[in-house]
Amino acid sequence: MQDTIPIRYINPVFRPPSEAQSLILPVTNGCSWNQCTYCEMYTAPQKKFGVRDEQETLESIAQCAALHPGQIQRVFLGDGDAMALSTRRLMTILSAIQTHLPSVRRISSYCLPRNVRSKSVEDLRALRQAGLSLAYVGAESGDDSVLQAVRKGETFESTREALDKLGEAGITRSVMLLNGLGGRTLSLQHAQNSARLANLTQPEFLATLVVSFPQGEERFRAGFDQWEPLNQAALFAEVEHLLQGLELKRTVFRSDHASNWLVLKGTLGAEKDRLLKEVRHAIESPHSARLRPDWARGL
Repeated sequence: MQDTIPIRYINPVFRPPSEAQSLILPVTNGCSWNQCTYCEMYTAPQKKFGVRDEQETLESIAQCAALHPGQIQRVFLGDGDAMALSTRRLMTILSAIQTHLPSVRRISSYCLPRNVRSKSVEDLRALRQAGLSLAYVGAESGDDSVLQAVRKGETFESTREALDKLGEAGITRSVMLLNGLGGRTLSLQHAQNSARLANLTQPEFLATLVVSFPQGEERFRAGFDQWEPLNQAALFAEVEHLLQGLELKRTVFRSDHASNWLVLKGTLGAEKDRLLKEVRHAIESPHSARLRPDWARGL
């Protein structure tokens, strides 16, 4: 189907792993913030932030429907910042999806906490009723020192507020944390405050990825020069501290992104003890633990 998708993509195109079978519908290009020093996704010149022409988007939806009637069940609104659009514009796009693609069962997007501030709970409820059911929120950390060092442009409170508003509106929240983002110095508080953020907001999904720099660390270290990377054992210890601090009622936890050595899957809090045992085993007996080999890791 990829060869017959009538959409103008600007490469590279990114999407969450769970959106592998989704139609990627770009409504923006790049990221409106794009200052996080750990993120290399939208640094290419052609990925400079911009809003996709509304008429082009609507025509793409109609053309996809004509070419693939009844086949599209999921839509991911790209690029990195769909929620930067006004509520009116998002509603127009969601309405077009409902009209032309009635087989769609899930619409999702990345969501920067800063872009929820301008939207009321009523706005978000309207978006949910129009079909936007899942938001991927890159919290990265719940620790203000870490967030400041990596130029995230968010704080514990701004992220908490956004997650609470999304939850109140009925939009499912998939929260991402970056294992190792605080380096050695900030590792413990990174884990503890990230757990505190999750405990207060109770997201439906929580995932950890390992911070990595395929294009080099220069940009990252420019703002965080005291950062020291964690070795494998220290990364596992940080995840252990995170899990120990988590008091979740019913959250799907995943640490299975390709960047992770240790794959963890479970529901918190029901499977907290099992997950902690798996992490402890990886720390004490890494050679017998089922770890992802280095060659299989990546972004």
